[in-house]
Amino acid sequence: MNVEYVNPFLSSLVNVLGTMANTKIVPGQPRLKKDEQARGEVSGLIGMIGPTTKGSFSVTFEESLALEIMARMLGERPDKINEEVTDMVGEITNMVTGGAKRILGEKGHEFSMATPVVVSGKGHTITHKTTGAKILMPFDSDFGKVFIEVSFDE
Repeated sequence: MNVEYVNPFLSSLVNVLGTMANTKIVPGQPRLKKDEQARGEVSGLIGMIGPTTKGSFSVTFEESLALEIMARMLGERPDKINEEVTDMVGEITNMVTGGAKRILGEKGHEFSMATPVVVSGKGHTITHKTTGAKILMPFDSDFGKVFIEVSFDE
């Protein structure tokens, strides 16, 4: 997979969480993902399609980090993942993808975004409807981990 497609999602996630939730995340080591198992408890998944390629992006939060971001963005901290938290994850998914779309557009890669789907619960799965490799990028924070996955057709 072309790293030119992946880096805008990484920088957009760092920017969105830093700006909207005053939360610093530190990137870990990217790797290929071979399974569909989510690495956290709540995930936003969005499809993208353009004239030359299609892809998908997901962001998965560990519950502790999702609840902290909820408290920082909206001033309330639920005891567990609820409808408000899943709505927030959907909005973060939109914001990160929108930021990446802007960066990619500046490089001549245009695409449209679908509506994000949010899934929660321990052991949930994420299925990317693409033919390319799935890149998994972990990030650490003081409140838990967040993982992004990016996949584009070859």
